[in-house]
Amino acid sequence: MGEYLFLYLSALFLAAYFVKLICQKIGIPEVTGYVIVGVLLGVSVLKFLTNPVLEELKSLSSIALGIISFIIGIEFKMPVIRKLGRPIFFIVLLESVGTFCAVFFSLNAIFPGALNTTLLLGAVAAATAPAATVAVIRQYKAKGPLSSTILAVVGIDDAFALIIYVFAASFVKASYSGASFQIWRILGSAGISLGISLVLGTVCSILYILILKKVRNNDWITLLLVAFIFGMIGICELLSVSELLTIMIFGAILVNSSPVLSKKSEQIVESFSPIFLAAFFILGGAHLDIKALGSMGLMGLAYFGLRTAGKYLGATLGAFLGRAPKVIKKYIGFSLLPQVGVALALALAIDKDFNVPGYGAKGSQMAYTIINILLFTTILTELIGPLLTKTALKRAGETAENRETG
Repeated sequence: MGEYLFLYLSALFLAAYFVKLICQKIGIPEVTGYVIVGVLLGVSVLKFLTNPVLEELKSLSSIALGIISFIIGIEFKMPVIRKLGRPIFFIVLLESVGTFCAVFFSLNAIFPGALNTTLLLGAVAAATAPAATVAVIRQYKAKGPLSSTILAVVGIDDAFALIIYVFAASFVKASYSGASFQIWRILGSAGISLGISLVLGTVCSILYILILKKVRNNDWITLLLVAFIFGMIGICELLSVSELLTIMIFGAILVNSSPVLSKKSEQIVESFSPIFLAAFFILGGAHLDIKALGSMGLMGLAYFGLRTAGKYLGATLGAFLGRAPKVIKKYIGFSLLPQVGVALALALAIDKDFNVPGYGAKGSQMAYTIINILLFTTILTELIGPLLTKTALKRAGETAENRETG
């Protein structure tokens, strides 16, 4: 594989070029096109991007998630958050925790003998993929209260989802191993993980600002920004904490402490982010096996329907309870469906945690079922979600096209 690496990369970005060209011609979000091409090139159809190739290229996805996290972080401008603060709190709470409850309790009622499976599916359902949302907002240069609210919500709700998953996975592990469910130990573990992300993101942001305090040359800023993003990804992997959360905190502190440096850093990221975002979605699509439909069954269809309903109704109800502006009440529910990224990362974590000899055949079967359900429903959410987000932004009058004609 090593000797063909650059040929695979060349083919990957050549495919991305033609996808971008075609999507502009027919007017669909590039994210949707990238995922479709990924499925065609991947393990389901042409088998060009096989599992060994995907393993070799997985660093591209990690870098893309780091960039996406930074883009979300610098949207956490405190004046905007304060202005939209109450609605954001209610939207996040009801669409993340509400979706978890809707999926878990409903699936558990339909499939009463699958408590562990439904609990983990509920935890993963709470996450919204920031990658697809960020890509659509960037593609259409959307700006306004709906765009700002969407970016804030998808950043915060992934933190909620990660916390929910820690609790759910700990319960399932205790169930399979016969150990007692010690809530204080789980709370402590989750608190330490979140604390490390908070401290690491904060310290890196302060150092970044201090070093570049008097620097105005973009070349110097580019080198240090890449060094810090890569460094945070590496440290988080070593410490088994969330790089998504850490880099979001880094970006949030930067934008509120040094707006000028933040703006320059954002412009630099915009210049090279299309490379990694295109790779991320094509590689994500390549992982998805459409043959999983056969093993997904009724539980998978129920999961997809319940998660969709939970996201839409939870976000909409949260917007009303939080007294959000009319445009947010009307369109926020359409913008939170994609699940690739965090959900797939959690699916892989489930496979790693439970598909091991210690949990026996039941653990392996549960992991297999969850992965198949998430892989297939991810195809659906990545095809439908970006289209709905685009429609919502356009109807809200926040795309560049709307501003030019308005």
